[in-house]
Amino acid sequence: MANERIQKGVSRRGFLKGCAALGGGAALGMTGAQAEGAGGRSVNVREYHVSLSIDALSADPELAGVIRDAGVGHVWLACFFHGNWHHSIDDVLAWKARLEKAGMAVHNITVPLGHPTFTDTQPDYMPQVPLGRWKPGVRPDGRTYRGVSLHAPATEENVAALRRIKTTDPKVVFVDDDFRLAPSPDDIGGCFCPKHRERFLQKHAYSETQWQELLEAVHARELTPLLRAWLNDTCDELTASFRAQQEALAPQAQLGIMVMYLGSEKAGIRLTDYCDVPFRVGELMFNDASFAPIKGKTNELFSALFHRRFVEPGLAYSETTAWPPDKLSAANMAAKLAVSTICDVRNTMFMSGNTPFPRTHWEVLAGAMQKQAALHEQLAGHTPRGPFKHYWGEHSRWAGDANPYSLFLASGVPFEVTDEPARDGWTFLADADARAAYTGRGTSPGTTFVCRPEAKVTLENARTVAESLPELFALKHEVLPELGRVPFVEQDTPAVCAWYPAARAVLLWNLAEQRREMTVRYGDLRRTATLDGLGCALLRDVGPT
Repeated sequence: MANERIQKGVSRRGFLKGCAALGGGAALGMTGAQAEGAGGRSVNVREYHVSLSIDALSADPELAGVIRDAGVGHVWLACFFHGNWHHSIDDVLAWKARLEKAGMAVHNITVPLGHPTFTDTQPDYMPQVPLGRWKPGVRPDGRTYRGVSLHAPATEENVAALRRIKTTDPKVVFVDDDFRLAPSPDDIGGCFCPKHRERFLQKHAYSETQWQELLEAVHARELTPLLRAWLNDTCDELTASFRAQQEALAPQAQLGIMVMYLGSEKAGIRLTDYCDVPFRVGELMFNDASFAPIKGKTNELFSALFHRRFVEPGLAYSETTAWPPDKLSAANMAAKLAVSTICDVRNTMFMSGNTPFPRTHWEVLAGAMQKQAALHEQLAGHTPRGPFKHYWGEHSRWAGDANPYSLFLASGVPFEVTDEPARDGWTFLADADARAAYTGRGTSPGTTFVCRPEAKVTLENARTVAESLPELFALKHEVLPELGRVPFVEQDTPAVCAWYPAARAVLLWNLAEQRREMTVRYGDLRRTATLDGLGCALLRDVGPT
């Protein structure tokens, strides 16, 4: 909940008329945008979904009613895992009828390639699924792994499965867990097995010497023409599989892609190939240990903002996952809902694998879901703007690691997402993009680059600033005279300050677990809000008239 008071030169009546806080869910009187939901019905901007196993529903017959009463309108059932039928079509149809009778729409999820594992032991969320039916993938160092690699007959078997799933009228099916060709967000992907090597060399008329040069480029994370050709081929392979599966559902149902945290071309995901399909933005902080650090939260937000570059808000879904199922607290799961509000991701997908998270979570989530939906209605269709620039460039997407320079999002300075370096403001570069700028003679189109010392580069028109809150707060105070008519949080407390000038609104997200008082300054106007730990507040009439 947020309490707010006015300061300096604005009457209480004027304040109450022009500003409201939404930590407690109060309506702000602005008409919310509408989206199209299941069956073409008109729905509110924010829709809530949950992926549940048939096993979980069978074990707890009351669970469906609990999630419906909390505000969930869509249930996603999974029956086909890694080439295996874990549940029959009859099971899906039976549960579809029960859930629809309870008032919820029903869709389907498949696990087409399987989650990566370097052992032959089935993960907990894929029970009784043999991993040895399909060929394993091979890493550049020769290690083999199961999942997230593509060999015949994986596509063919998934196409056949989707034709059967289409008979359940799912409307949308997501390829899940994850649809990619790299074991982790850090890895440069593609299968380096003999068959893929031979295909690559023959296609491009390359020699064994050039294969070794490719392996060296992978090791050095250097985006050479060889590596670009390799990843383009990898992207072609994954896209072709997706399109074949998509065709199996057409025209009755859509196929959507779940994209891992910072998922991009280096994992075989050519993001521009998926702009017009349901798209689950990549997240990673699935437990309290990973979500608790401030940088854990800003990394999560960074990834969602990055992926929203490629998909319209109505097609965007979150990856609000708890793993293990009981290791992300209800409070942290509720806090993660702010990520989708800030990014205008219209669909929240709760997920925890084959085992549901504790039923008691829904007691906390129900209220948080209502509050975030009310906030989202005020901001839907608006884009955050600001002088701090969120940029995840080509070298990060194709060859970098999974460590963005994200902590600036907690500085209390507004930000915006750019497809390329901006012509103004301060653009924060991950190490791979900083090194690429350095090799390109360090020029910028007018923005001031900010990079970490770890990048070990010196750029023109750039600053080296450690990715730490004290260093970033110092930068904030240094640049305040240059901000002009831009709102910012005066205190040095970790907070996201998302500014939507077209809506004349600022959304504050307190990233600390403790209650905090924050003052937003905009020119001569100062407004103070008190936010609960991890809470949000919306301030109105902040921006040009």
